[in-house]
Amino acid sequence: MTGLATPPARGGPLVVQPLRRRHCAECRGGPLPLLVVEDGAPRCLDCADLGHLVFLPRGDTALTRRSREESALSAVVVRFNRRKGRYERQGVLVEEAGLARAEQRCLADAEARRRRRMRDARRRAVEDVRFAEAFAAEIRRLFPGCPDERARTIASHASVRGSGRVGRSAAGRALSEGAVVSAVVASVRHVDTPYDTLLMSGVARHEARRRISGRVEAVLRGWRELGAVLREEAG
Repeated sequence: MTGLATPPARGGPLVVQPLRRRHCAECRGGPLPLLVVEDGAPRCLDCADLGHLVFLPRGDTALTRRSREESALSAVVVRFNRRKGRYERQGVLVEEAGLARAEQRCLADAEARRRRRMRDARRRAVEDVRFAEAFAAEIRRLFPGCPDERARTIASHASVRGSGRVGRSAAGRALSEGAVVSAVVASVRHVDTPYDTLLMSGVARHEARRRISGRVEAVLRGWRELGAVLREEAG
């Protein structure tokens, strides 16, 4: 976290889980597990008039939403992720009575929400299968010599929901040629070359890629040319 800069608060107070030891600028208490930034200085929850709230970690969307609905005062808790360079939500602070009411509401319709989650999961599973099939078909179109099972394996790996892989990028979902080729190249790099061995031996990633680039291009060229030969024979 750079200084005590925080993202703008939306929908109520913003509370920070500090990465470094901080003490309250008002009561001098600390180190603080949670703090509020006021005029560039840290305040403990008691001094910020939030000490009566309880922390609800992220993870249960329905409970979080309902707890905030049932609380006259609530706050979002964030922590700065240095690696990603952004604040990430950790949970919320809500009134204890509001949390209790929200828990009762969630218990009352838990079965209905469970069935809805199951329906949604089945729908997503069907969508994922169709998308992987379409991705594999595009691989075979671009690389006709790629074995069918290999194309399916590449597509399945690249398109895992929530993986952050190329198949789940905007370009991947649109089945753009660049995204599909990237997925194929990544597979060839790890499966058909000594790339992983080079990395394990201490070779830098960019140097390892340079060393195996010729082998990668040879495999891709072979898949393209084999496809052309097969088309000629079929014609």
